[in-house]
Amino acid sequence: MQSRKGVGAVIKVASIQLQIADGESKKDRVARVERIIDGLGEVDLIVLPEIWNVGYFSFEAYEDESETLDGETSSRMAAKAQMKGAYLLAGSIVEKAKDGLYNTSALFDRKGQLVATYRKIHLFGYGSAETRVLRPGREVVVANTELGNLGLSTCYDLRFPELYRQMIDKGAELFLVASAWPYPRLEHWKTLNVVRAFENESFLISSNCVGVTRGKQFLGHSAIVDPWGTVIASGGDFECVLKAEIDREMVGRVRAEFPPLRDRVL
Repeated sequence: MQSRKGVGAVIKVASIQLQIADGESKKDRVARVERIIDGLGEVDLIVLPEIWNVGYFSFEAYEDESETLDGETSSRMAAKAQMKGAYLLAGSIVEKAKDGLYNTSALFDRKGQLVATYRKIHLFGYGSAETRVLRPGREVVVANTELGNLGLSTCYDLRFPELYRQMIDKGAELFLVASAWPYPRLEHWKTLNVVRAFENESFLISSNCVGVTRGKQFLGHSAIVDPWGTVIASGGDFECVLKAEIDREMVGRVRAEFPPLRDRVL
């Protein structure tokens, strides 16, 4: 990654692997996440999971709990980004738009300004009502920031390598993945986190849920992976915060040393 003025080569990142359980209100969960963020210490980038405020499998609540991008959840996460002086991928929310509902991620900068949004392109229909209640996004999103070029994706997107290649073509150096990936497909999840990183010679930070909601168990195992595919940090089955210091300049060094991206034909 190219150096940005005022930012060192090493950045401190944190992935919040959040417990989602039936019976906790959205209000209480948002407050709990605020407390977790308050306790992170010095950090440059924070990543949250997919539809964490409502709970991914609570499809019957999507309509009532949907929000605009200036609604309560996003506004409170923007305030936390400003308070911490950190970039914050606020996971995703059920976005209420004029043409329907979307699974939308929001990225806030150190000042709490909204700098990028991503509407999940690949909706999950296997054992899920997502394809029935939500509309798919259409835009590949890479945010150019002082931390590098951040490619945004969500959960099921991991199964579609062409999306990540398109992000690479838009300059991505670090992938952020908000997720609510359930059991039993643990090995798929762990493998795809690593493969998407090394095949694109990029960092990848994923934030997955844990816990059980609506009878579905999330599998956790969030990860921070370097451009060689080495897992720097990983979570287990319980709520935790993954932390790591990553060298932004490693992306350029790896791509210069080993040439698959340069040798692409298609």
